[in-house]
Amino acid sequence: MEQKNSNNNNNNQQQPPMMPKFSSYWIYGAIALILLIINFYSVSESSNEQISFNRLDKMIADRAVEKIVVSENKIGQIYLTKESLDKPEYDDAASSKIGGPRPHYWIEIGDKETFNGFLTEVQDAEEIPREERIYPTYKSQPGWISTLLSWVIPIGLFIIIWLFIIRRVGGAGGGAGAQIFNIGKSKAKLFDQNTKVSITFQDVAGLEEAKEEVMEVVDFLKNPKKYTALGGKIPKGVLLVGPPGTGKTLLAKAVAGEADVPFFSISGSDFVEMFVGVGASRVRDLFKQAREKAPCIVF
Repeated sequence: MEQKNSNNNNNNQQQPPMMPKFSSYWIYGAIALILLIINFYSVSESSNEQISFNRLDKMIADRAVEKIVVSENKIGQIYLTKESLDKPEYDDAASSKIGGPRPHYWIEIGDKETFNGFLTEVQDAEEIPREERIYPTYKSQPGWISTLLSWVIPIGLFIIIWLFIIRRVGGAGGGAGAQIFNIGKSKAKLFDQNTKVSITFQDVAGLEEAKEEVMEVVDFLKNPKKYTALGGKIPKGVLLVGPPGTGKTLLAKAVAGEADVPFFSISGSDFVEMFVGVGASRVRDLFKQAREKAPCIVF
């Protein structure tokens, strides 16, 4: 009993911790959040309601205007006080819960001097104290560079986050997202110098006749120039026939181990997918990797 418990403890200690799978729902959530942020920050000023000078006169008389900001295109953006927004006559004022304060109305001021005279005349008629009066603020229209940056920066952030998510999903090795982005990639397992094939013919019990047949392949892989110099053609492949479990994969690994070449292992079912063209794409990707690792064995 003590020996069994110690074996169980050793097995528990040897098992590596399971890495959590990256869920594809995080991708959709991040995209939705980014689109919402862009939507709130890209609300145009033209969505506010335009008002007349008569209504602006009533707003000033009602002490509802907090400030007026005039841009170079002669558009005056009118900001109301918080107290006036609760009144029913200003229910049509534009509101913004996210993205900071924004103008509630706008008006075409026409000539700058005429507009300043209008504000002075209205506030004089209402006998508004000088310290409480509204003085318009004039700001320059943003140039094309700042306008371009206002579009490029959000799009750039979106692309950076998107690439980060793709790398995380591809590195996670699981989940629906990884299958989507790597659907055309080969699923072959590679054994090369980093994961060296340590199996040789000595590890294969029996199959003496088969080993004698494939030993020539080992010599082909080790010394290809010797055969090409004599005009010989190196075989492109070897067909191993037998029922499952008879050692075909083990024998192929032994050939790679004896020849000290990379070994690609993949099953036929990995080329079958629901989408048309995926299997052919995986075949092309497999042989592309094999050409980069040549000489090698694809099983």
